[in-house]
Amino acid sequence: MSDQKSDSSPIAESWDTYWQGARRSPACSSEGSSHPAVLSFWEEFFETVGNQYDAPKIIDIASGSGAVVERARSVLSGPLTDFTCVDISASAINMVQRRFPEVHGVVADVRSLPLDGARYDIATSQFGIEYAGLEAIHEVARLIAPGGQLALLLHNRAGGIYRQCAASLDAIQKMQDAKFIPYSIAMFEEGFAACRGADRAKYDAAAKRLVPAVRTMESIMMQHGKHVADGTIIGLYNDVRRMHSRMLNYEPAEVLSWLKNLEGELPTYAGRMSSMCNAAIDAKAFEQLCDELRSEGYTILRGDPLKNPDRDQPLAWALVAAKT
Repeated sequence: MSDQKSDSSPIAESWDTYWQGARRSPACSSEGSSHPAVLSFWEEFFETVGNQYDAPKIIDIASGSGAVVERARSVLSGPLTDFTCVDISASAINMVQRRFPEVHGVVADVRSLPLDGARYDIATSQFGIEYAGLEAIHEVARLIAPGGQLALLLHNRAGGIYRQCAASLDAIQKMQDAKFIPYSIAMFEEGFAACRGADRAKYDAAAKRLVPAVRTMESIMMQHGKHVADGTIIGLYNDVRRMHSRMLNYEPAEVLSWLKNLEGELPTYAGRMSSMCNAAIDAKAFEQLCDELRSEGYTILRGDPLKNPDRDQPLAWALVAAKT
Protein backbone atom coordinates (compact mmCIF):
# COMPACT_ATOMS: atom_id res chain seq x y z
CA MET A 1 0.00 0.00 0.00
CA SER A 2 1.34 3.46 -0.81
CA ASP A 3 0.41 7.11 -0.74
CA GLN A 4 1.63 8.61 -4.00
CA LYS A 5 1.27 12.19 -5.10
CA SER A 6 2.64 13.47 -8.39
CA ASP A 7 5.80 15.54 -7.95
CA SER A 8 7.15 17.02 -11.17
CA SER A 9 9.96 19.00 -9.54
CA PRO A 10 13.44 18.69 -11.09
CA ILE A 11 14.68 16.99 -7.91
CA ALA A 12 11.96 14.36 -8.02
CA GLU A 13 12.50 13.77 -11.74
CA SER A 14 16.25 13.39 -11.20
CA TRP A 15 15.77 10.78 -8.49
CA ASP A 16 13.13 8.98 -10.55
CA THR A 17 15.65 8.76 -13.40
CA TYR A 18 18.25 7.36 -11.03
CA TRP A 19 16.00 4.71 -9.49
CA GLN A 20 14.58 3.69 -12.85
CA GLY A 21 18.16 3.07 -13.95
CA ALA A 22 18.91 1.21 -10.73
CA ARG A 23 15.96 -1.08 -11.40
CA ARG A 24 17.33 -1.92 -14.83
CA SER A 25 20.91 -2.36 -13.59
CA PRO A 26 21.51 -4.49 -10.49
CA ALA A 27 25.16 -3.39 -10.58
CA CYS A 28 24.19 0.22 -9.90
CA SER A 29 26.44 1.73 -7.23
CA SER A 30 25.15 1.40 -3.69
CA GLU A 31 27.43 4.19 -2.49
CA GLY A 32 28.55 2.41 0.64
CA SER A 33 25.24 0.80 1.63
CA SER A 34 26.78 -2.69 1.55
CA HIS A 35 29.97 -1.80 3.40
CA PRO A 36 30.50 -4.15 6.39
CA ALA A 37 30.69 -1.20 8.80
CA VAL A 38 27.34 0.12 7.52
CA LEU A 39 25.69 -3.29 7.79
CA SER A 40 27.10 -3.72 11.30
CA PHE A 41 25.73 -0.34 12.39
CA TRP A 42 22.18 -1.28 11.39
CA GLU A 43 22.40 -4.81 12.76
CA GLU A 44 23.48 -3.50 16.16
CA PHE A 45 20.85 -0.77 16.11
CA PHE A 46 17.96 -3.07 15.20
CA GLU A 47 19.07 -5.63 17.76
CA THR A 48 18.68 -2.89 20.36
CA VAL A 49 15.28 -1.94 18.90
CA GLY A 50 14.16 -5.56 19.11
CA ASN A 51 15.14 -5.71 22.77
CA GLN A 52 13.52 -2.41 23.75
CA TYR A 53 10.29 -2.30 21.75
CA ASP A 54 7.41 -4.64 21.04
CA ALA A 55 6.16 -4.26 17.45
CA PRO A 56 7.75 -0.82 16.97
CA LYS A 57 6.35 1.66 14.49
CA ILE A 58 9.25 2.47 12.15
CA ILE A 59 9.67 5.08 9.42
CA ASP A 60 12.61 5.13 7.01
CA ILE A 61 13.29 8.43 5.29
CA ALA A 62 14.72 8.75 1.76
CA SER A 63 14.49 4.98 1.68
CA GLY A 64 15.62 4.40 -1.91
CA SER A 65 15.30 0.73 -2.80
CA GLY A 66 15.06 -0.37 0.83
CA ALA A 67 18.57 -0.96 2.20
CA VAL A 68 17.49 -0.14 5.77
CA VAL A 69 14.29 -2.17 5.44
CA GLU A 70 16.38 -5.16 4.43
CA ARG A 71 18.57 -4.85 7.54
CA ALA A 72 15.52 -4.41 9.79
CA ARG A 73 13.81 -7.49 8.41
CA SER A 74 16.97 -9.57 8.80
CA VAL A 75 17.27 -8.67 12.50
CA LEU A 76 13.77 -8.07 13.88
CA SER A 77 11.56 -11.07 14.50
CA GLY A 78 8.18 -11.25 12.85
CA PRO A 79 6.80 -9.40 9.81
CA LEU A 80 7.27 -5.66 9.35
CA THR A 81 3.61 -4.89 9.87
CA ASP A 82 4.13 -1.22 10.77
CA PHE A 83 7.04 -0.05 8.63
CA THR A 84 6.74 3.08 6.47
CA CYS A 85 9.15 4.14 3.74
CA VAL A 86 9.27 7.72 2.46
CA ASP A 87 11.03 8.94 -0.68
CA ILE A 88 10.60 11.83 -3.10
CA SER A 89 10.86 9.33 -5.97
CA ALA A 90 7.80 7.28 -6.90
CA SER A 91 10.14 4.86 -8.69
CA ALA A 92 12.04 4.25 -5.45
CA ILE A 93 8.84 3.59 -3.51
CA ASN A 94 7.59 1.23 -6.22
CA MET A 95 10.88 -0.62 -6.06
CA VAL A 96 10.93 -0.98 -2.29
CA GLN A 97 7.34 -2.20 -2.27
CA ARG A 98 8.11 -4.84 -4.89
CA ARG A 99 10.89 -6.08 -2.62
CA PHE A 100 8.90 -5.76 0.61
CA PRO A 101 5.14 -5.86 -0.11
CA GLU A 102 4.24 -5.45 3.58
CA VAL A 103 5.85 -1.99 3.75
CA HIS A 104 3.70 1.14 3.52
CA GLY A 105 5.10 3.64 1.01
CA VAL A 106 4.78 7.42 0.97
CA VAL A 107 5.97 9.61 -1.91
CA ALA A 108 6.79 13.00 -0.41
CA ASP A 109 9.40 15.70 0.03
CA VAL A 110 10.99 14.97 3.41
CA ARG A 111 11.15 18.69 4.17
CA SER A 112 7.36 18.74 4.47
CA LEU A 113 5.96 15.35 5.38
CA PRO A 114 2.19 14.75 5.24
CA LEU A 115 2.31 12.83 8.52
CA ASP A 116 1.18 13.55 12.07
CA GLY A 117 3.84 14.16 14.70
CA ALA A 118 4.84 11.87 17.59
CA ARG A 119 3.49 8.74 15.91
CA TYR A 120 6.61 6.59 15.33
CA ASP A 121 8.90 4.75 17.72
CA ILE A 122 11.84 4.69 15.32
CA ALA A 123 12.94 6.95 12.46
CA THR A 124 15.90 6.00 10.27
CA SER A 125 17.75 7.24 7.22
CA GLN A 126 20.84 6.05 5.39
CA PHE A 127 22.66 8.45 3.07
CA GLY A 128 19.44 10.17 2.09
CA ILE A 129 17.83 12.72 4.37
CA GLU A 130 20.79 15.12 4.16
CA TYR A 131 20.11 15.66 0.44
CA ALA A 132 17.09 17.69 1.51
CA GLY A 133 19.18 19.82 3.90
CA LEU A 134 19.68 19.52 7.63
CA GLU A 135 16.32 21.18 8.27
CA ALA A 136 14.72 17.96 7.02
CA ILE A 137 16.15 16.13 10.03
CA HIS A 138 14.16 18.41 12.33
CA GLU A 139 11.04 17.65 10.29
CA VAL A 140 11.62 13.95 10.88
CA ALA A 141 12.45 14.48 14.55
CA ARG A 142 8.92 15.75 15.17
CA LEU A 143 7.49 12.41 14.04
CA ILE A 144 9.05 10.47 16.92
CA ALA A 145 7.00 9.74 20.03
CA PRO A 146 8.51 10.24 23.49
CA GLY A 147 10.78 7.31 24.24
CA GLY A 148 11.47 6.80 20.55
CA GLN A 149 14.76 6.98 18.69
CA LEU A 150 16.28 8.58 15.62
CA ALA A 151 19.09 6.71 13.79
CA LEU A 152 20.90 8.27 10.85
CA LEU A 153 23.90 7.59 8.67
CA LEU A 154 24.91 10.83 6.95
CA HIS A 155 27.50 11.65 4.32
CA ASN A 156 30.72 12.86 5.96
CA ARG A 157 32.76 15.54 4.17
CA ALA A 158 35.95 14.04 5.62
CA GLY A 159 35.01 10.53 4.55
CA GLY A 160 36.02 8.10 1.88
CA ILE A 161 32.62 8.09 0.17
CA TYR A 162 32.80 11.87 -0.22
CA ARG A 163 36.26 11.63 -1.76
CA GLN A 164 35.11 8.93 -4.16
CA CYS A 165 32.16 11.06 -5.27
CA ALA A 166 34.33 14.15 -5.69
CA ALA A 167 36.83 12.15 -7.76
CA SER A 168 34.03 10.68 -9.89
CA LEU A 169 32.54 14.11 -10.51
CA ASP A 170 35.93 15.52 -11.51
CA ALA A 171 36.58 12.57 -13.82
CA ILE A 172 33.23 12.84 -15.62
CA GLN A 173 33.54 16.60 -16.01
CA LYS A 174 37.04 16.30 -17.49
CA MET A 175 35.88 13.60 -19.88
CA GLN A 176 32.95 15.76 -20.98
CA ASP A 177 35.19 18.82 -21.40
CA ALA A 178 37.55 16.76 -23.57
CA LYS A 179 34.55 15.67 -25.71
CA PHE A 180 35.71 12.06 -25.69
CA ILE A 181 32.29 10.67 -26.61
CA PRO A 182 31.41 13.23 -29.35
CA TYR A 183 34.84 12.75 -30.94
CA SER A 184 34.48 8.97 -30.66
CA ILE A 185 31.08 9.15 -32.36
CA ALA A 186 32.54 11.26 -35.18
CA MET A 187 35.48 8.87 -35.58
CA PHE A 188 33.22 5.81 -35.76
CA GLU A 189 30.84 7.49 -38.20
CA GLU A 190 33.69 8.30 -40.59
CA GLY A 191 35.37 4.95 -39.93
CA PHE A 192 32.27 2.93 -40.78
CA ALA A 193 31.79 5.09 -43.87
CA ALA A 194 35.42 4.43 -44.92
CA CYS A 195 34.81 0.69 -44.47
CA ARG A 196 32.02 1.07 -47.03
CA GLY A 197 34.34 2.83 -49.49
CA ALA A 198 34.04 6.50 -48.53
CA ASP A 199 36.99 8.90 -48.47
CA ARG A 200 39.45 7.70 -45.80
CA ALA A 201 40.81 11.23 -45.28
CA LYS A 202 37.72 12.19 -43.28
CA TYR A 203 38.21 9.17 -41.03
CA ASP A 204 41.89 10.01 -40.51
CA ALA A 205 41.00 13.58 -39.56
CA ALA A 206 38.32 12.42 -37.11
CA ALA A 207 40.72 9.90 -35.53
CA LYS A 208 43.32 12.66 -35.12
CA ARG A 209 40.80 14.90 -33.34
CA LEU A 210 40.09 12.08 -30.87
CA VAL A 211 43.74 11.67 -29.80
CA PRO A 212 43.85 14.55 -27.24
CA ALA A 213 40.64 13.24 -25.65
CA VAL A 214 42.22 9.78 -25.36
CA ARG A 215 45.19 11.36 -23.59
CA THR A 216 42.77 13.09 -21.22
CA MET A 217 41.15 9.75 -20.38
CA GLU A 218 44.56 8.30 -19.59
CA SER A 219 45.39 11.33 -17.44
CA ILE A 220 42.12 10.93 -15.53
CA MET A 221 42.95 7.31 -14.71
CA MET A 222 46.47 8.26 -13.65
CA GLN A 223 45.06 10.90 -11.30
CA HIS A 224 42.07 9.08 -9.83
CA GLY A 225 42.69 5.40 -10.49
CA LYS A 226 41.29 3.11 -13.15
CA HIS A 227 38.02 2.41 -11.35
CA VAL A 228 36.96 6.02 -10.79
CA ALA A 229 33.33 6.85 -11.59
CA ASP A 230 32.23 3.26 -10.97
CA GLY A 231 34.53 2.08 -13.77
CA THR A 232 32.91 4.32 -16.39
CA ILE A 233 36.20 5.85 -17.57
CA ILE A 234 38.21 2.62 -17.94
CA GLY A 235 35.22 0.79 -19.42
CA LEU A 236 34.56 3.41 -22.06
CA TYR A 237 38.27 3.79 -22.83
CA ASN A 238 38.75 0.04 -23.35
CA ASP A 239 35.50 -0.47 -25.25
CA VAL A 240 36.23 2.31 -27.75
CA ARG A 241 39.77 1.00 -28.32
CA ARG A 242 38.51 -2.57 -28.83
CA MET A 243 35.72 -1.58 -31.19
CA HIS A 244 38.04 0.69 -33.12
CA SER A 245 40.59 -2.08 -33.65
CA ARG A 246 37.87 -4.50 -34.84
CA MET A 247 35.50 -2.09 -36.52
CA LEU A 248 34.45 -4.52 -39.24
CA ASN A 249 33.11 -6.89 -36.56
CA TYR A 250 30.53 -4.42 -35.24
CA GLU A 251 27.21 -3.09 -36.48
CA PRO A 252 27.51 0.70 -36.96
CA ALA A 253 24.02 1.43 -35.61
CA GLU A 254 24.66 -0.51 -32.40
CA VAL A 255 27.99 1.18 -31.68
CA LEU A 256 26.68 4.68 -32.35
CA SER A 257 23.49 4.10 -30.37
CA TRP A 258 25.50 2.83 -27.39
CA LEU A 259 27.76 5.90 -27.40
CA LYS A 260 24.87 8.35 -27.78
CA ASN A 261 22.90 6.70 -24.97
CA LEU A 262 25.92 6.84 -22.68
CA GLU A 263 26.47 10.49 -23.56
CA GLY A 264 22.88 11.21 -22.52
CA GLU A 265 23.28 9.41 -19.19
CA LEU A 266 26.43 11.21 -18.08
CA PRO A 267 24.78 14.49 -16.99
CA THR A 268 22.47 12.56 -14.66
CA TYR A 269 25.40 10.69 -13.15
CA ALA A 270 27.43 13.89 -12.75
CA GLY A 271 24.44 15.59 -11.16
CA ARG A 272 24.10 12.78 -8.66
CA MET A 273 27.79 12.97 -7.72
CA SER A 274 27.46 16.74 -7.33
CA SER A 275 24.41 16.30 -5.10
CA MET A 276 26.26 13.82 -2.91
CA CYS A 277 29.21 16.17 -2.50
CA ASN A 278 26.92 19.08 -1.65
CA ALA A 279 24.99 16.98 0.87
CA ALA A 280 28.07 15.88 2.80
CA ILE A 281 28.33 17.38 6.30
CA ASP A 282 31.46 18.73 7.94
CA ALA A 283 32.33 18.38 11.63
CA LYS A 284 31.06 21.84 12.58
CA ALA A 285 27.66 21.32 10.97
CA PHE A 286 27.33 17.87 12.55
CA GLU A 287 28.04 19.20 16.03
CA GLN A 288 25.54 22.00 15.48
CA LEU A 289 22.93 19.42 14.45
CA CYS A 290 23.53 17.44 17.63
CA ASP A 291 23.16 20.61 19.71
CA GLU A 292 19.91 21.49 17.99
CA LEU A 293 18.48 18.02 18.64
CA ARG A 294 19.42 18.34 22.30
CA SER A 295 17.48 21.60 22.44
CA GLU A 296 14.47 19.74 21.01
CA GLY A 297 14.45 17.21 23.82
CA TYR A 298 16.76 14.54 22.44
CA THR A 299 19.59 12.74 24.18
CA ILE A 300 22.48 11.93 21.85
CA LEU A 301 23.30 8.24 22.30
CA ARG A 302 25.84 8.23 19.50
CA GLY A 303 27.25 11.11 17.49
CA ASP A 304 30.57 10.30 15.87
CA PRO A 305 32.17 9.16 12.63
CA LEU A 306 31.39 5.64 11.45
CA LYS A 307 34.83 4.42 10.44
CA ASN A 308 36.21 1.93 7.97
CA PRO A 309 38.24 -0.31 10.32
CA ASP A 310 40.54 -1.38 7.51
CA ARG A 311 41.64 2.18 6.76
CA ASP A 312 40.79 4.02 9.98
CA GLN A 313 38.97 6.69 7.99
CA PRO A 314 35.38 7.86 8.33
CA LEU A 315 32.72 6.48 6.06
CA ALA A 316 29.82 8.49 7.45
CA TRP A 317 28.44 10.32 10.44
CA ALA A 318 26.57 7.98 12.78
CA LEU A 319 23.82 9.64 14.82
CA VAL A 320 21.52 7.89 17.26
CA ALA A 321 19.31 10.05 19.49
CA ALA A 322 16.55 9.23 21.98
CA LYS A 323 13.54 11.49 22.52
CA THR A 324 12.80 12.10 26.17
